[in-house]
Amino acid sequence: MDDSSEHICIGILAHVDAGKTTLSESLLYLSGKIRALGRVDHKNAYLDTYELERSRGITIFSKQAVFNLGDTQVTLLDTPGHVDFSTEMERTLQVLDYAILVISGTDGVQGHTRTLWSLLRRYRIPVFIFINKMDQEGTNREKLLCELKKHLDGACVAFDQEGEALHEELAMCEEAALEEYLENGALKEETIIRLIAKRNVYPCYFGSALKLYGVGEFMEGLEHYMRARAFISLENEKSRAVSGKSQKSFGAKVFKISRDTQGTRLTHLRVTQGTLKVKDILTQGLEAPEPWEEKVNQIRIYSGEKYEMVSEAKTGCVCAVTGLNHTYPGEGLGGEKASGTPVLEPVLNYRVCLPEGCDAHTMLKNLRQLEEEDPMLRIVWDEELGEIYAQLMGAVQIEILQSLVKERFHTEITFDTGNIVYKETIRNTVEGVGHFEPLRHYAEVHLLLEPGEPGSGVVLETDLSEDELDGNWQRLVLTHLAEREHRGILTGAAVTDIRITLIAGQAHPKHTEGGDFRQATYRAVRQGLMQADSILLEPYYEYCLELPSEMVGRAMTDIRKMCGEFEQPEIAGETALLRGKAPVATMRDYQIEVHSYSRGRGRLTCTFKGYEPCHNAQEIIEEKGYEPERDLENPTGSVFCAHGAGFVVPWNQVPEYMHIESVLEKKARQKNTESMVQQAGMKHGVGGAFSRTSFTQEEEKELEEIFIRTYGKIERRTSADSRYVAGGLEKKRHKKEEAVQEYLLVDGYNVIFAWDDLKELAKENIDAARNKLMDILCNYQGFRRCVVILVFDAYKVDGYALEIQKYHNIHVVYTKEAETADQYIEKVVHQIGRKYHVTVVTSDSVEQVVTLGQGGTLISSREFKEEVELVRRLIREEYASRRESGKNYLFDHMDEKMAKQMEDVRLGRKDFIE
Repeated sequence: MDDSSEHICIGILAHVDAGKTTLSESLLYLSGKIRALGRVDHKNAYLDTYELERSRGITIFSKQAVFNLGDTQVTLLDTPGHVDFSTEMERTLQVLDYAILVISGTDGVQGHTRTLWSLLRRYRIPVFIFINKMDQEGTNREKLLCELKKHLDGACVAFDQEGEALHEELAMCEEAALEEYLENGALKEETIIRLIAKRNVYPCYFGSALKLYGVGEFMEGLEHYMRARAFISLENEKSRAVSGKSQKSFGAKVFKISRDTQGTRLTHLRVTQGTLKVKDILTQGLEAPEPWEEKVNQIRIYSGEKYEMVSEAKTGCVCAVTGLNHTYPGEGLGGEKASGTPVLEPVLNYRVCLPEGCDAHTMLKNLRQLEEEDPMLRIVWDEELGEIYAQLMGAVQIEILQSLVKERFHTEITFDTGNIVYKETIRNTVEGVGHFEPLRHYAEVHLLLEPGEPGSGVVLETDLSEDELDGNWQRLVLTHLAEREHRGILTGAAVTDIRITLIAGQAHPKHTEGGDFRQATYRAVRQGLMQADSILLEPYYEYCLELPSEMVGRAMTDIRKMCGEFEQPEIAGETALLRGKAPVATMRDYQIEVHSYSRGRGRLTCTFKGYEPCHNAQEIIEEKGYEPERDLENPTGSVFCAHGAGFVVPWNQVPEYMHIESVLEKKARQKNTESMVQQAGMKHGVGGAFSRTSFTQEEEKELEEIFIRTYGKIERRTSADSRYVAGGLEKKRHKKEEAVQEYLLVDGYNVIFAWDDLKELAKENIDAARNKLMDILCNYQGFRRCVVILVFDAYKVDGYALEIQKYHNIHVVYTKEAETADQYIEKVVHQIGRKYHVTVVTSDSVEQVVTLGQGGTLISSREFKEEVELVRRLIREEYASRRESGKNYLFDHMDEKMAKQMEDVRLGRKDFIE
């Protein structure tokens, strides 16, 4: 293996029977890799290494071959063409630099060809197109080229044209290329390479792979216009240990798991960054569900059945590694991110029928091994019935799976007729709450469940400050959300096309364990689904039906009966082409019917389109008879604790017991309040969380007595009568009803380090940050008229005694030595929490639990900042309303007593102001 050469990985894709494997043989033969051409029909093709492939004449598993193309070392990945093995093909796309799309000249663009094209577009892979079988009768080059431009892309350009004509057509594909062509009369080779690499041009070549016609020219085109690309950018360079060193420079993408003839587990990967060496220690990828650390025993470079062992694999190299037992297809190693959810997935569910005397658990273990190699196999164990189920793509995959089980495990299995794999999603946005609090356990999770885009799967996000829930707990919640399929509440089918966002959570500093958040997370999802308006989804086929034109009417009638849709028929002579979509449940066996009424002249091609609302949802729901509240594996309720024992609360009563306020309700309330302020145009502002009438001297005296009783005598402030400020929408319900005293306790340092502006100021001068916060709270108290107690820690100051100061209109407390702010606040809340309305401003989870336990309410530091900003706006509005006349009078800014004395002096009643 030449380490100095450039590495390029290309994949070859096609609809089944387009001649893909034959083209691979031709490329290997002309490059000198093999001495004789093999043939699929002769069962001696170089890349058909499995007996099953040779006997059936189709590619089932992706294989690789390495050959040289000039100074470039090329790894060719031959992928399956049959639709039943599309998931194997899609996994290969994740590691390609370029793709070769083979199209049969006799069949043109078929249904599965369109699927391949959309996948190549999704993964943004540059494509070379080879139109094969051009030696057969009935093929028309110009007609085929027009079909490619119409059904694939208008930038499909035939590269067998003369130089000037070719450059002119290429120039029309990009503005910059057009300017270069107009200026120079031709395009540079570097420009053409760039157009291909950016998917602005798709080179098309015509020929016959079997007869080597046009293949040489195709290889010359590959050599001239392919260049190694920067494969995948490492978006998250986290340190991982490789041989005790930083793994920042290493990345690899796993695309396949297999086993050799001795049963050794092989991890097929492409090195995307750095170098992998034998005996290196690899750890789990950035998004692996469980941590692991294993040593690389061997690095193999496969070419067909044979392989070469090497000591290291450099960037761009595709290899198979032994010694790794925890990897999975699609995983990113080192700094590489894992791949997203595949587009193609199985839509049929089959029960595995075991022969008499076969142990179900042993077979389950064996099938799990096959599932490891093909994750989309999706083996499901029904504990209650003791049965095994497998999700498969179709009949051909069933036959292959039966053969594999017989070959590897010496057991003959069968399958039942199969059922449709349904899924569920939601129509509206809800907040799901999960609480898990048996004795000495604690966790609460709030999740926002929103409808997702069709085909998006389950998208997980977090919108929660680490001040409210530690980042480690947040990551744990996301891990639990991703580690399993969540069941819907209509039929128990898997949930899809949904966005789940972590918006609130709470842990206990002593009693919370990892498993607590797992339970709370699962229950939050289920509780949210129980509230939501759920929709049952079913898989749809995108079909292409080719049949005699006189039978189009019959086909359209059948499709309507199947609840399908179709486009305008395309009539070409005696042949008609019908395209559209239809439910898999109604169209899965239609091929047999088409073959019957068309007398063998009709051909139906179906490809998986995606999931859409079920056409007979109510019928399926009644047939399944699923009862979500009786599903013990997926509970909908939560567990709370009272009097030292846990008890279960049904899902619809959880909001009455939850410890954290509903985030959705809070946002709706804030939005409604702001809307009411704008509509009412109130003169004096809106009563917010602490808006109320002014406090009497008796109430102030009562607060003073609390301080004296707890901390000793303090000096009392003499304050002038306060002005009345009330919300314009607030009505007096009972004139004689006494207002409940409101207290606001603020954890000073918690707020300072939660507000960005105060945090930056504290870095320069902590005293300045404290003073600024005190001034902010003075303004706030002057408007809201609540009793404000600002608490600062002084517990680290040796010999420091409790100090209580009066700062304008608020109380400032510096705690004594060995006493924290939250301990002080806990004492105050304990004494007055049941009698008065007490609100605590903090993001400390311990204080939050204590506050709720004593009957108080709480608000996070960040939410309080929003409240303060609202008060600032209202103060400005009130000030502006007082200056509507445009004049500024001295008496307007005096209190009543001073104004009276000034009036007496003005009238001569007094000589001076007292």
